[in-house]
Amino acid sequence: MRKTFLVLGLMGTLSLGSVYAQEFHLQPTPQEYQAGQDSVMVPVQYSLQAETAFRETPAFHLLNTLFPKGEGKDGFPVYVGVKGDKSVKKYVRRVPKQAEGYYLGIEKDRIVIVGADERGAYYGVQTLAQLMTLGKLPLAEVTDYPDVPYRGVVEGFYGTPWSHEARLRQLEFYGRNKMNVYLYGPKDDPYHSTPNWRKPYPAKEASQLKELVDKANENGVIFYWAIHPGQDIKWNEEDRDLLLKKFESMYQLGVRAFAVFFDDISGEGTKAEKQAELLNYLDDHFVKVKGDVEPLVMCPTEYNKSWSDVKGGYLTTLGDKLNKGIQIMWTGNRVIACIDKESMDFINPLLKRKAYIWWNFPVSDYVRDHLLMGPVYGNGLDIKDDMSAFVSNPMERAEASKIALYSVADYAWNLEKYDSNASWKRAIRDLMPNHAAYLETFAAHNSDLGENGHGFRRDESVALQPALKSLLAAYEKNGEMDEAAYKQVAEECDKIIVAADRLLASKESRELIEEIKPWLMQFKLIGEYGREVLKMVRLQKQGGQEFVAVHDHAQALQTLMYEVDATYNQNPYQPGVKSGSKYLLPTFNSLFETSTQRYNKAAGTTLDSRAVYMPYTLSSNVKQLALLPMRQKGKGGNVSPSNEVIIWQAGGEVAVAMDYVRTLESLLVDLGTQGAEKNFRLEISADGVNWKTVDLRPVPGRTLLSAEVSGMKVLKIRFTNVSGSEQKVYFKQFRFVEQ
Repeated sequence: MRKTFLVLGLMGTLSLGSVYAQEFHLQPTPQEYQAGQDSVMVPVQYSLQAETAFRETPAFHLLNTLFPKGEGKDGFPVYVGVKGDKSVKKYVRRVPKQAEGYYLGIEKDRIVIVGADERGAYYGVQTLAQLMTLGKLPLAEVTDYPDVPYRGVVEGFYGTPWSHEARLRQLEFYGRNKMNVYLYGPKDDPYHSTPNWRKPYPAKEASQLKELVDKANENGVIFYWAIHPGQDIKWNEEDRDLLLKKFESMYQLGVRAFAVFFDDISGEGTKAEKQAELLNYLDDHFVKVKGDVEPLVMCPTEYNKSWSDVKGGYLTTLGDKLNKGIQIMWTGNRVIACIDKESMDFINPLLKRKAYIWWNFPVSDYVRDHLLMGPVYGNGLDIKDDMSAFVSNPMERAEASKIALYSVADYAWNLEKYDSNASWKRAIRDLMPNHAAYLETFAAHNSDLGENGHGFRRDESVALQPALKSLLAAYEKNGEMDEAAYKQVAEECDKIIVAADRLLASKESRELIEEIKPWLMQFKLIGEYGREVLKMVRLQKQGGQEFVAVHDHAQALQTLMYEVDATYNQNPYQPGVKSGSKYLLPTFNSLFETSTQRYNKAAGTTLDSRAVYMPYTLSSNVKQLALLPMRQKGKGGNVSPSNEVIIWQAGGEVAVAMDYVRTLESLLVDLGTQGAEKNFRLEISADGVNWKTVDLRPVPGRTLLSAEVSGMKVLKIRFTNVSGSEQKVYFKQFRFVEQ
């Protein structure tokens, strides 16, 4: 059987006759596809040839929606079932042996769908649903199965959890894309984590969870409910029984899959022996007893290589002591990292099982001012046999996450045939078919994360990069113009403006547009700013007064971009709206500065040449803090917080330098633990040489520390671990305000 990963390679001979058909591609990319030259019209009615029990399955309910006139005795015969069913006995040999595999055959007088199991039959119907959008059905055979057993999403980010409606839409999306797992574990659900994990859900929340479970079942998705008890768990029978009781309450809501997360915690909850003991008890006394519950999944405290102390024995303890059926999550070499063969070869021998990959992309809870809407790339294409699962942790913006999640589904289904850029383009077309070109323009320039504490970056503005670099290099070197590059960048600015307007005004995918609206506003301003900066570059050589008017307009656009950044998405961690921040905006800013400086020199003027002004600079010898961005906010600044536990070595410090001496009004520090003022020292300096220690006073009932700095002159601030030993803390806030 011929393998292909453009599903309808014979599209022209099939005479399907539409632009859509020319671009058609089954999602996710199937393992094997074979098509002839003939086709049949899409039936309007079908005649079901199946076992009686089939009518109770998600596959039947989906099949029943595909034909305008539904089921009828005179309809087109559709034979469907699973291995062992008499109705499809003739075709059983064609079904892959892999779990969730299926065979789909389209003949002139029948359609045949046979699954290796119930979910495989469902996926066969999903494939038929895609083919039926073509207007004519190719006479074809699809033999298909997933490379990775569990594929899907873990809602495990910090920040605003998805709405109930967004989750319902997500579950339908997973079904269409053959993802079989959704792990419900939002960090800010108080009944999932501290303080209320021991308590049952209130009636409204419980009812919504029941609805999610039902929706997951309808779409062939395993709904995993996760609990995060480690921050305040007590290793005693009382807490163990409360956890078991919570599981039972979720079971009564219809949940048949469970996970326990021990990530991002410190203290007693991090002990591997105790974790293993608890999880084995849950496995033995709940999962195995129930009989209809999926394998237990756990997220360890040491969930990536950079945090792992192999000699300390945490991972090997889990590998040795956890029941073999319990799955263990892993994020790779770092918290945010792509997964490759080397990283799997490191972790699997330690865990004594295949790792359950928790991929932290496109999660943006550490760069909340950015959207991550670029291609999914960087993961190994040769590791399908090394992992038990591949689940993606997404953005808090559910609709915008679908671009990446579409490609995650494509990747995990068929690694060897995965094409990241082609999949990205198809994802955009799937999400917004009528305005795909505009959404692609936007997504291409909203892909990178900006500077961040994890040092994880993505490519951005790929097609325009050569022109941006060439234009800037030529102009900065000798003031010359690369005309071809100039034209390409100018055309892109026009495309950006039109794309932003068309998307903002679009009635299509309104949930998506509402999520990204502030970024669309910012994107349009960047396009307008770029157009004015290009005019400045052209006018600077002419030396006339017209340059001044264009310069003033560009400055006005800078102000408007600042207003958008300071008004929208004002979360407490990384507030603001960043767009085109890797190449597009930096190039425009450099051209603005250079052209203004050259004009000033030639014309004897003093126009302001500053495009970006940052009065504060961060430095640190604490590895996890060194890359955290420094941000200006009104009359003050803050260091972006980190969600992870910080391993702060003895003597380690974080420092902030001002561009000139300033007068402080207040300074707040939050390390997420009580008594931190005893282990850390805050100092300020008005000249960078002589230092003064400032008292830190705990705010009653909170982990927040307030410094008595009102009226103090400062050029530098430093904050040091003076305890003489390593401290494990959080870094929730480091913020100061000027008078």
